[in-house]
Amino acid sequence: MSRIKDWPADERPREKLLKRGAESLSDAELLALILRTGDAASATTAVDMARSLLTRFGSLRKLALAGTSELLVQPGIGPAKAAELQAVFQLARRFSDSCLQPGERYLSSGDALSHFHERLRDQRKEVFLALLLDSKNRLLREVRISEGSLNASIVHPREVFAPVVRESAAAVLFVHNHPSGDPAPSREDIDITRRLKEVGDLMGVRVLDHVIIGNGSYVSLADRGLL
Repeated sequence: MSRIKDWPADERPREKLLKRGAESLSDAELLALILRTGDAASATTAVDMARSLLTRFGSLRKLALAGTSELLVQPGIGPAKAAELQAVFQLARRFSDSCLQPGERYLSSGDALSHFHERLRDQRKEVFLALLLDSKNRLLREVRISEGSLNASIVHPREVFAPVVRESAAAVLFVHNHPSGDPAPSREDIDITRRLKEVGDLMGVRVLDHVIIGNGSYVSLADRGLL
């Protein structure tokens, strides 16, 4: 079995990183540093295993979306390695996530893309969030309303406005994702939003917008005059 420690020093991922910087490593080499060891049964190195993973899933982003059962199919990947890979990708998402923090002000629909794109773009189910805001559009709290295909039974005004009342919010902003990557609103998206807007008007709560996040883009129903 070819071992990485038997390779020339300039070709070993760890030594290469320390000497030239992390940016000099390929995706496979960076993954190999996370995996640490290869698979003795198939006589493969950690770099070989990393390349095989990238080939199997097609890209680093698709690998990042893989669940535990999908990772365990790969020879040499056990529960420990699967957990380590998922932990690294989750850390990367959290690092790039710049979600609004309590007290920060919501200024425009573009804020929704910058604050929620990384968190929602790779979700396999639709996630519906409500951002509760004060009279100056500063965030009070973020609430996850539902997870799953959007419909009237899941996104019910009672579930949406209960936390609004508890927090004495003056305004609310809705954000959800389309797993397809296409943020174009469906008829149901529009109908639910208008229904929530009507309830908000009755309660004296401003419904500022409903922003739909896609892959690299978004649609604001307010900007399109659909609210």
